[in-house]
Amino acid sequence: MDNKSYLVQMNGNGVHGKTTVNAKTLNGTNGKGVHGNSIHHVSVNGSLYPAKAKSRRQRWEVKPSEMSKNTLNPIRAIVDGMKLTPNPDKPMIALSIGETTSLNHNHGDPTVFGNLPTDNTVLQAMKDAIDSQKFNGYAPSVGYLKSRQAVANFYSCPEAPLEAEDVILTSGCSQAIDLAISVLCNPGDNILVPCPGFSLYKTLAVSMGIEVKLYNLLPEKSWEVDLQHLESLIDERTSCLIVTNPSNPCGSVYSKEHLQKIIKVASRHCVPILADEIYSDMVFPGCSCPSMASLSSDVPILSCGGLAKRWLVPGWRMGWILIHDRNDLFGSEIRQGLVKLSQRILGACSIVQGALESILNNTPQSFYNKTLSFLKSNSEICFNELSTIPGLNPVMPSGAMYLMVGIDMDHFPDYKNDVDFTESLVTEQSVFCLPASAFEYPNFFRIVVTVPEEMMLEACSRIREFCERHYRPGSPDSNDLDQ
Repeated sequence: MDNKSYLVQMNGNGVHGKTTVNAKTLNGTNGKGVHGNSIHHVSVNGSLYPAKAKSRRQRWEVKPSEMSKNTLNPIRAIVDGMKLTPNPDKPMIALSIGETTSLNHNHGDPTVFGNLPTDNTVLQAMKDAIDSQKFNGYAPSVGYLKSRQAVANFYSCPEAPLEAEDVILTSGCSQAIDLAISVLCNPGDNILVPCPGFSLYKTLAVSMGIEVKLYNLLPEKSWEVDLQHLESLIDERTSCLIVTNPSNPCGSVYSKEHLQKIIKVASRHCVPILADEIYSDMVFPGCSCPSMASLSSDVPILSCGGLAKRWLVPGWRMGWILIHDRNDLFGSEIRQGLVKLSQRILGACSIVQGALESILNNTPQSFYNKTLSFLKSNSEICFNELSTIPGLNPVMPSGAMYLMVGIDMDHFPDYKNDVDFTESLVTEQSVFCLPASAFEYPNFFRIVVTVPEEMMLEACSRIREFCERHYRPGSPDSNDLDQ
């Protein structure tokens, strides 16, 4: 018999195609082994094999996906183009992104200098989870129920109650943000992002074909939102408003009244909020930071957080989404969507989940207080030192790990912009501050305030020397400057 190939439809009840073939004639199969509605190619002699393709590529041509090509970290785009050659006579001080040896990430890392270790109770919780040998397998993609309940209990309040089903555990806060944007937005939609703001929002959105609209923050008002500008950007394709409080890169903390005004804008236009609250527990003494959900009566909110900052363990990759939807505006579909999306990488680290309840419940308040006291003290040192340097205008933070500094470029005619300025600062003084063009906010730079105090003082001294050398009291013609 000719060894010809036939297209056969297997529908579970029999086998049909150009020629009817009894399932028993298939080698190694019987009627029970043939099921589903899939298409198979069967030769008349009973062997299974693919039919010859009608066409095939004539040469190798493996191309990257459109998503990969559209993925760009704005910080990398700036830093990679800088000529960073430190002064060999001065040890490097990195006030940029918390990394002393590499510039391969864009997150503030409080651990790299070794002066901000996590608490022993946190370490013991991890050791106990490992020793128990209960957490070596896969957890549910949304996290262990007990771990989710622990997070719900920790963050629940009368104004914004939470249950375990309202918590999705993720691989760090970055994945929480990824899932939140992914579940709320389609290609062609737009999201509202603070400017200056965390670069990851744009990196994720643009890779998904989502337009990013930047709303202004006002440095003269401690980086409050320009509410009029924010509202002017909203249209029928606006699917999400991102609010970062406390702020990266600004270190600002919004008052209850200002948060309520932001929520009112979202309410008027029926736009859900993605609240990036990873720094919600990193607020300096004397300030308060209510969650957005606790202030919202109608606007549904996805709040993203994690262990990284408050517990000083960013490498443990434990984050979460808190679903606040008291009026059921998200409905079941958003929740189901988050579950489905979480299944793409099978969830957060199971061992950290096993330690989570103990970490949340047993870490002493003294540990938090010590961390916040250091960050506030360092911020004040930096602010006070830089405030007296001609041509610089620092903005005092109230939380997080950052301080933004304005550069009066009119008085530094040797440099055309913040990138040029900070690049030269590295060359002359071996101090690297991240130019705020990386946050699409030119003529500022950002400082990470987690460095040891003596290093902060040394860095400020070098910045002063640099500025005094290049500062010009007169204002040159602005037309000569590249604004």
